[in-house]
Amino acid sequence: MQPTTFDLFADNEPVQQPRAEQIGEQSWVLRGFALPQVEQLLTELEAILAAAPLRHMVTPGGFSMSVGTSSCGQLGWITDRSGYRYSSVDPLSGLAWPSMPAVFADLAHEAAERAGFPGFQADSCLINQYVPGAKMSLHQDKDEKGYAAPIVSLSLGLPAMFLFGGFERSDKSQRIPLLHGDMVVWGGVDRLRYHGVLPIKPGHHPLLGERRINITFRVAGDQ
Repeated sequence: MQPTTFDLFADNEPVQQPRAEQIGEQSWVLRGFALPQVEQLLTELEAILAAAPLRHMVTPGGFSMSVGTSSCGQLGWITDRSGYRYSSVDPLSGLAWPSMPAVFADLAHEAAERAGFPGFQADSCLINQYVPGAKMSLHQDKDEKGYAAPIVSLSLGLPAMFLFGGFERSDKSQRIPLLHGDMVVWGGVDRLRYHGVLPIKPGHHPLLGERRINITFRVAGDQ
């Protein structure tokens, strides 16, 4: 099922009514799902980033990521020249990652349930900040210990064009516009689909200015 296409460069975002759009056998876009919790989410996000500031990590190939990253929860995703992995400690501070706020965990649980994955309890929350020009190349989320739980993703701020592909990097990708408050959930037979984000276009969001925040919830440890 192809999702509705929005004008990513319109001066005003379209009014969104919460609804679900199926993009794969077990994959959904939940339009505007997070909007009722946005104020709480942004308050908690500010506190998390004060404790664990955004940083541009280096990939195993030696490239600096265009997105700024941080984490909260029991495990945080990190990358450096030695590889991709999860860690209970923020390498920048040497301390445990900030705890995952209840509003984060509850929202992720509710979104997963709405998409057909009841009982989702994230132990890791990856925060990516995109500014105009930042992107995420096609990749699979496969650094977790198992793949039984879905991936739950939240978009805030500037719009983005999400790429949702197949099981090979060369497979054709759907282009799915994501707006402030949208959530994407994919799991089950779709859990290892390639996905990414095209370069963010210049713009200004009334709450987040010239940036997009993507918050991705996962079960990274034992499932």
